[in-house]
This record gives sequence, structure tokens and C-alpha cells, in this order.
Amino acid sequence: MALDTIALSAFITSALAEDVGSGDHSTLACIPANAEGKAQLKIKEAGILAGMEVAEAIFRHLEPATVFTALKKDGEPMQAGEVAFTVAAHVHTLLTAERLVLNCMQRMSGIATLTHQYVQLLQPYHSRILDTRKTTPNFRLLEKEAVRIGGGINHRMGLYDMIMLKDNHIDFAGGIPAAVARTVDYLKAHDLHLRIEVETRNLTDVEQALATGKVDRIMLDNYTTDQLRAALELIQGKVETEASGGITLENIVSYAQTGVDYISAGAIIHHAVSLDLSLKAL
Repeated sequence: MALDTIALSAFITSALAEDVGSGDHSTLACIPANAEGKAQLKIKEAGILAGMEVAEAIFRHLEPATVFTALKKDGEPMQAGEVAFTVAAHVHTLLTAERLVLNCMQRMSGIATLTHQYVQLLQPYHSRILDTRKTTPNFRLLEKEAVRIGGGINHRMGLYDMIMLKDNHIDFAGGIPAAVARTVDYLKAHDLHLRIEVETRNLTDVEQALATGKVDRIMLDNYTTDQLRAALELIQGKVETEASGGITLENIVSYAQTGVDYISAGAIIHHAVSLDLSLKAL
């Protein structure tokens, strides 16, 4: 799925406003406004490359006539010493965009690299990895794009594109049957066509969610693998299933071995470490 260009443009505008403020005075002070130049993105650490589309958009946001030459693609393995792209524009554009480009690409490449490690572990199994809403505020668009580039699946972008009845919703609503019934009525009243997922904490919850006949996916939260198998036996493939809670690189295979459809892990984003890249003048 392509990046939302309107959302990306809004993000770039906001991020540049934060960084530039009243002006890039370092550049304004020593570089003539009409000076032109060229730079290259040097890779200094192995991993999965992510953020090429974002980098080009940042440069073109500042200078539409920028000449951006991609030498690698998002999702490709990268090695130290390689060059990802070259870019030619006014020097003011290159220097003003530099840190935002690096911040985005370093973070995105770290997430894509970690996601790829999870994806590789799951290859022999039916289960697929999902991200979560445990993201950096105002950076979710790019963090979830990095997950997709790394081979993972985006769960939901926010509170607006899927119904997720979590434990607090259920407790405040008075239980699973009441929460689901009210949700179905709400969706019908507002002519919304959103999938419904219900978080469960035990097998009784699973039975109640199934009994509604209105649930598309059941989340099995903080289940042991034995509990997960018991829940899957109850569900019998009637709805999609998702394991969640405390899942890491070290234990994800044991969850995949149960046959659960999806495994969600906030760790693929919030445990990721940015990779080392640099933008250097040519």
C-alpha cells in the first residue's frame, strides 16, 4: 500500500517547522542562496533499507526540481559502504533537509530490519506478524510504513479504521456481549463498515465472543502457548485469531507453532534501534 501523500506532506511540513524555526541560520550565514550542489546517502551499517520514498519527498518538498537518483530500493538488504541515493539541488535544500532525511531513514531502516528478523522466523509457519499502536506520536505513518517494508502487516492505523474492543472497553461496557451488541448498533446507525476485534483474557471470554456471531477476530492476550492451543481448539477457525502480549524474537516461534493466524508485537517498533546513515557532499 502506497504512503498517504497528503499525510506525508503534512508530516514533512510540521517536522521542518520544528527544525528550521525562524531559519536555517547556519546555512543562510555561509552559503550563497544560488549555490548548487550534490550529495550522497552513505550506508554505514548493515540491515534493511527503508525511507527512500520519504527522503525524496522531503527534498522535493523544499525544491520540486530536485534531481533524486535512487541507487537502491526500500526493502533491499544494505551493507556498510554502499550508497543508497544521490541528490542534486540548491545547497540550501540539501543542508536544510539533511537531518530530517537522516532521522526518518535511520529510524525506518531500524524498524524494517527488526521486522524482517521476525518475518524470517515466521516463514515456516502460518502465523504472520502485526504491528500495534505502540508508536511514536506523529511518527506513526513512517513507523508503520517501515514495518510494511520489512515484510510485516499493519494492524490498524488508529482508532478510526477498525473496532478493537479491549479489556477496558469491555469492563466499562459491562462485558463482551454488551460491548459487541452496542458496537453493532453503533456501526449500523452510522453506516460504518468496520471489522470488529475483541480482546479476550480467558476461555470464557472466547466463548462469549464466539457466541455473539458478530466478531471478525479474537485477540488472545497474554495467553501461554498451552492456553492459546486450547483457545484455538474452541474457535475452530470460525474467526481470525491473534496472539498478543510479551511476544519477542526469543519466543515468537513457540507462538507460531500453535497455528494462530496473527501475532502482534509492539516490540517490532519500540525495540528497534536506528541504523547508521550519513548524507555527504559530493
